[in-house]
Amino acid sequence: MNSFPNIAAKTLSVIFYPLFVPTYGVTLFCLAHALHTGTPLHWVWTTIAIAGTLLLTCVLPVTAIWILMKRGFVTDMQIADSRERTMPYLYTIMGFGFWAYLMAAVLKAPLYLSCIAIGAVVAIILVALINRWWKISAHLTGFGGLVGGVLCYCLGIGGIPSWSMLAVWLCLSWILMWARLYLDAHTSAQVCAGWLLGIACTFLPYCLIHYAL
Repeated sequence: MNSFPNIAAKTLSVIFYPLFVPTYGVTLFCLAHALHTGTPLHWVWTTIAIAGTLLLTCVLPVTAIWILMKRGFVTDMQIADSRERTMPYLYTIMGFGFWAYLMAAVLKAPLYLSCIAIGAVVAIILVALINRWWKISAHLTGFGGLVGGVLCYCLGIGGIPSWSMLAVWLCLSWILMWARLYLDAHTSAQVCAGWLLGIACTFLPYCLIHYAL
């Protein structure tokens, strides 16, 4: 039934599709850097960072999933059936691995951004492994990683996130959780576990490195 809650839940699931989140994150980083320092990053670096992120973490995996769908290996782009997720995850891990290399080795991104990219690869690998026994939410893992990335940025620049900022990100997290639960895509435990896994893989490693240094 195309009721407003149903449309809203589906729209949110598309907007925060896990493969879109890294591009949102890198774009937010570029904007935040410009606002914080008053000096935009060099346009060549910004273009390569955003375009490379879009290509490697979104276009490549989405194209692979679309081809798999056309060949009958997966039922839909959302890959609702957890049994169909193994091959898409392999292509996704490959794309994210190249992205992490681009950010850390080629573009020499700040340490916190490199940690976020590497953490995202670890998160996908863990989701792929967990998915063999339990349908953990990839949507919330991606969004949790984005929230963790925001916290990494705040820690990296020596700032403390405001309560209002935290409230906004928590509200967005809860809204996305509601969407996935409303669509009956996951259980409460699966969306909460995904969100916590995303934060753990991006924020906690950088915390350890930051305070160790």
